[in-house]
Amino acid sequence: MIRLILVALLLGIYFILSVPIMGILWLVRKFITKDAELFMQRIVQFSLWIVWHVSGVKLTTIGLENIPDDQPVLFVGNHLSYFDVVISFSQMKNRTIFIGKSALEKIPFLSWNMKFLRCLFIDRTNMRQGVKAIMEAAEMTKEGISVFIYPEGMRNTNGDELKLHPFHDGSFKVAQRGPCPIIPVAISNSANIFENHIPWIKSTRVVIEYGKPVSWDDLDKDTRKHIGDHFQKVILEMLVKNQPLTLTDKNDAA
Repeated sequence: MIRLILVALLLGIYFILSVPIMGILWLVRKFITKDAELFMQRIVQFSLWIVWHVSGVKLTTIGLENIPDDQPVLFVGNHLSYFDVVISFSQMKNRTIFIGKSALEKIPFLSWNMKFLRCLFIDRTNMRQGVKAIMEAAEMTKEGISVFIYPEGMRNTNGDELKLHPFHDGSFKVAQRGPCPIIPVAISNSANIFENHIPWIKSTRVVIEYGKPVSWDDLDKDTRKHIGDHFQKVILEMLVKNQPLTLTDKNDAA
């Protein structure tokens, strides 16, 4: 109960304060676009870092060194919880945008922040709009901006994080058109923070692993043809490997 109140209070304060901050940065962005957007991203990241700490998340991070400092990448991950974004976005090293569902665009404050950061929205019922968003994301990688997408297209709510939804091949067009490397991201046990016992927030051990970057050009023709299946298997292997880490207390200090 206390965690829920604290998180709600923190988010409320942040969203209210973010409006004048974005107003100032909007003016600054006309002259120094990249710096203004990166500064806003750092503010958001720090706020999200506070949120998951207040939520009692015990986080083990694997492979953070696999994220390059000098080039954009396409992050593809499994999706269990709203906290997936909270945790992963707080760890992004460089400019990064998320591709989210179109319903988020209708939420005041949240959508304003996302739009300022140039995040994109996909309408699952409109294939043409979805393709356009993917192409926009590919163009952003040419500006040095990384892209984070959930190829399942929705949160996994079936109660078993190892039963992944199919990965949509179209999500990987960002890496092909960019071009940019692909980093698989496996998030374990995040649904147990909130979704498994709504409306309460529970202290939970979460493991997030960033795999090694994979170049599109290094993939063979058959793998490219079934790119969604390939990375679904890669992430599933990571989830299976890391699942025992969510059941132990040896990393409480992480």
